[in-house]
Amino acid sequence: MVSPEGTEDTAGSTPPTPPIRVVMADDHARIRGVIRQALERAGCEVVGEGASADDAVRLTLEHRPDVALLDIHMPGSGIAAARQISRAQPEVAVVMLTQSAEEDDVFDSLRAGASGYLLKDTDPARLGFALRGVLAGEAAMPRRLVARILDEFRAPAKRRFTRKSPAAAKLSEREWEVMEMLGEGLSTEEVAGRLFLSPTTVRVHVSSVLKKLRVKDRQSAFDLLRDQ
Repeated sequence: MVSPEGTEDTAGSTPPTPPIRVVMADDHARIRGVIRQALERAGCEVVGEGASADDAVRLTLEHRPDVALLDIHMPGSGIAAARQISRAQPEVAVVMLTQSAEEDDVFDSLRAGASGYLLKDTDPARLGFALRGVLAGEAAMPRRLVARILDEFRAPAKRRFTRKSPAAAKLSEREWEVMEMLGEGLSTEEVAGRLFLSPTTVRVHVSSVLKKLRVKDRQSAFDLLRDQ
């Protein structure tokens, strides 16, 4: 509106919403391009773009964005990057954007400090809204993953593992240590750190345990290793 004096009258107008500043990291250039376009259409500003965990941490420290948007299975581990960013820049909201709907990845990400967990099949047009929701204190997560998390918290307290179970006799000492720590709620990354192993080695031990116990997932292995 223009006032009689010919000057613009801004009384009552709403100031423009500042763009969300985003650092994103994914080792697939084509996917980064699609994400960048979706974010820019939603009024976000991509201030840094990388292909590895090291890139993500470095760019976040350099640009101090509002959001760090990370792939999980990029070189160096997106979960490891999330943990470093959350410790060094707690004011930055970490959001995972991944193809993985595995429960282990969801819980490991949340334990590492992620504020949201989005799947890559999310409608790109919704991505900007999801990030604004995270910054407003909302949870960004597909409904089917929310249901899994609620089921986990509603489950009764888990019994401790016991060496007396028949299943335990089938495991090596290292496999037992890995499963016991995972059963206590530690993430794959945390177990790796405590045992001075790589996350990949921890996953190899878990795969070996599943084969020995003839089960399909970790939870089934945990059930066999607990005192019945």
